[in-house]
Amino acid sequence: MSAVLSTSGVSVSFGAVRALSEVDLEVREGQLVGLIGPNGAGKTTFIDAVTGFVPARGDIRLRDRDISGLPPHRRARLGLGRTWQTIELFDDLSVRENLAVAAQRSTLASGLGEVFLGLWHGEEQVAEDALDLLDLRHDADRMPSELPQGRRKLVGVARALAARPRLLLLDEPAAGLDSHESAELGERLRRVVDAGLPALLVDHDMSLVLGICDYVYVLDFGKLIARGTPEEVRNDPEVRAAYLGGSTADMASTADMASTDMLVTMPGSEATER
Repeated sequence: MSAVLSTSGVSVSFGAVRALSEVDLEVREGQLVGLIGPNGAGKTTFIDAVTGFVPARGDIRLRDRDISGLPPHRRARLGLGRTWQTIELFDDLSVRENLAVAAQRSTLASGLGEVFLGLWHGEEQVAEDALDLLDLRHDADRMPSELPQGRRKLVGVARALAARPRLLLLDEPAAGLDSHESAELGERLRRVVDAGLPALLVDHDMSLVLGICDYVYVLDFGKLIARGTPEEVRNDPEVRAAYLGGSTADMASTADMASTDMLVTMPGSEATER
């Protein structure tokens, strides 16, 4: 599988504060990749760096094209789509109309190119496809304000899909959702990737990320401390230490705590209660 997104040495500083330090990451075709870490680890900053909303050092490539120096709108035109932690929907438009707005092409040239290449589906059809993919058709004519939080989150993802990205960056889509809503979201996201759109998922919901992602990266204080399959990350002692606020050495001397609290903190174990 070829790399859709690859970053090398990506670093971000805010004054004297180093928010990201030499981050190397890849998202390949057909993959749903997770990026996790404790609060303040630099996860959203990484998405902002990739999409051009914060200045960053290092190399950022989208399908072998260097996009490091491009402004956000040009990165978006090349196929970078993202969601935001806050759901900014047009509450005076229906769900279908929100998606149709997102599907509008911003330049005449891109629209004409798609017509001549036979790829243009029309804004309405693109919106309908996104509704079907995320199972939102029965909400299509409702106003966003009428929807529960979980459905609003799905509309936010659908709106990003309607822009026809080549890679989708998801910034905490499960924030504020209960376990049922988060599971529903995870099922829909997996469906999106399996339909052919690779994605990078940032979220605090460990059960969600480790349950649906193909590969996971872990940030702590702006540095990558682990990478691997969900099972490898789940059992990594440095990851456990980061989430419990201790060092790896501390973990070795607190086996009892690791076998109780950690089993609750890290999903995938057989323990379900303290």
